[in-house]
Amino acid sequence: MQSIMIAVYPMLKNDFSLTFAQIGLITFVYQLSASILQPMVGLYTDRKDKPYSIAIAMFCTFIGLVSLAFATSYYWILVSAVLIGIGSSIFHPEASRIARLSASKEKYGLAQSIFQIGGNFGSAVGPLIAVWLILPNGQHTIFYISLLALFSIPIAIYIGSWYKKYHINNQNKSTIKKSNFSKQKIGLTLGILLILIFSKFVYMSGISNYLMFYLTHQYQISEEMAQYHLFYFLISVAIGTIMGGPLGDRFGRKSIIFASIFGIIPFTLALPYVNIETSIVFLAIIGFMLASAFPAIVVYAQELIPGKVGTISGLFFGIAFGLAGIASAVLGYFIDIYGVVTIYKVCSYLPILGLFAFFLP
Repeated sequence: MQSIMIAVYPMLKNDFSLTFAQIGLITFVYQLSASILQPMVGLYTDRKDKPYSIAIAMFCTFIGLVSLAFATSYYWILVSAVLIGIGSSIFHPEASRIARLSASKEKYGLAQSIFQIGGNFGSAVGPLIAVWLILPNGQHTIFYISLLALFSIPIAIYIGSWYKKYHINNQNKSTIKKSNFSKQKIGLTLGILLILIFSKFVYMSGISNYLMFYLTHQYQISEEMAQYHLFYFLISVAIGTIMGGPLGDRFGRKSIIFASIFGIIPFTLALPYVNIETSIVFLAIIGFMLASAFPAIVVYAQELIPGKVGTISGLFFGIAFGLAGIASAVLGYFIDIYGVVTIYKVCSYLPILGLFAFFLP
């Protein structure tokens, strides 16, 4: 549902006469509101269970989308983005914990992938909804999409009730395993993982937020056709997400992390120079490979510090959202100055940071 906001950026840009920097600021305030709160939510729910917090998250998302549907000024759009971000910040730490609890030890990666696939699939569908429903009928039709969040609240309450019973039945049975690494080693490893997240999410932010503008400028295609290309990229991201967890369970998380980030370098470097048909193929490969890294990174970090599932999930999702938001704002500023093609060429070197995966224990 949050992807609807990104999918309608071209419409908002035209209707409100926005610059790329202002478009980037919308993403920035959304991601910042999500990133600041997520680690705090995760830390709090590690100490005190809040089984119905997912329902609260869905309600915040609903209010944010309704606000966006009827926004009449740029500042109103920013407030809507903050509300949607707050919903996201509450949702991810607790949902990640529930996903882990529902899986056996050998399937933690699969559970994390299944959890993340919902968001990625929704992101992929966002451009299609924009093309089929919102662009032909106007901004106010976002209200009808917001009803999905409203109708999801009873489901979230049901999941919260299950989790509450699970916690009551297992609170005396579970034991927290200690980490096998020293605090210094843990700190170094977390630092490497954060570098990898920086590489992944800054590049992903550039693609997700500005791909439609890049395609319409570089290849002179229509806005509707650009939305379909964004869908192809995001559906590849969804497939990569669902595959990344199980592949990490089978072949080792370090191997998947390294291959996913460092392995896309030939495609990112070539992307700004190929024709439209080849760019579709390259975008699909980049989306698939890059997305497969994140489930492996999150589970790797959770296993590094046992007993802190909510804190780790909140920290990594929060940092990911924060980096994406900052990157969107900064990239938007430089796109206004240097052009979208130049910035895409510069960002193509970011996956080189995947070399740091060599140093993971």
